[in-house]
Amino acid sequence: MTVSQSLLSIKSQLPSGVRLVAVSKFHPASCIMEAYEAGQRLFGENRPQELASKAPQLPSDIEWHFIGHLQTNKLKLVLPYVALVESVDSLHLLEAINTWALAAGRRIPVLLELHLGAEETKHGLTEDEIIGILADGAMYPGIEFKGLMGMATNTDDEAVIEADFARIEGLFYRIRREFPALSETFNELSIGMSGDWPIALRHGATLIRIGTAIFGERQY
Repeated sequence: MTVSQSLLSIKSQLPSGVRLVAVSKFHPASCIMEAYEAGQRLFGENRPQELASKAPQLPSDIEWHFIGHLQTNKLKLVLPYVALVESVDSLHLLEAINTWALAAGRRIPVLLELHLGAEETKHGLTEDEIIGILADGAMYPGIEFKGLMGMATNTDDEAVIEADFARIEGLFYRIRREFPALSETFNELSIGMSGDWPIALRHGATLIRIGTAIFGERQY
């Protein structure tokens, strides 16, 4: 299938209220434009230099999300362009984004990334760290906390993936109960990728991140 056919096939399967992040990393601007011309406006990138190169040459109404591990020395390549940083995976990064935002006179919307799955190589915060950050939310006036993000264990065992997504879903609703002041804005749950997004839909996903199933294998 073409990019546009794959995109429209996936979108036709999404319930109301769930948005598709078309993960365009490793694909040229021409592929993004094919998806754009099919109606897609939300794209995800995970390499700062690639995002900073693509964003200025593509339509200004694209909503960019940064979805990868972000080093603090790369903020200037990412924050001017993105509508959401989905992958705040450490207190150090959160503090750096807050500092940048205050200097720029902005508030940066973020998702806090919960460390899900068995792989120690995955980035992310613990549940206790996330609760502690939100309890101290007033310390981050440059941040708008929008929700949670997570990646399930890389496995074919659907029961394991279900358990991972159930865990982050439980934390999401716990936060909404315990921090009623956030109830109006803390409403995004970004879970599910090309291999497991149907399972994510069963666990309250509001954003799903799909790249290969739309664009095919990486082009560079």
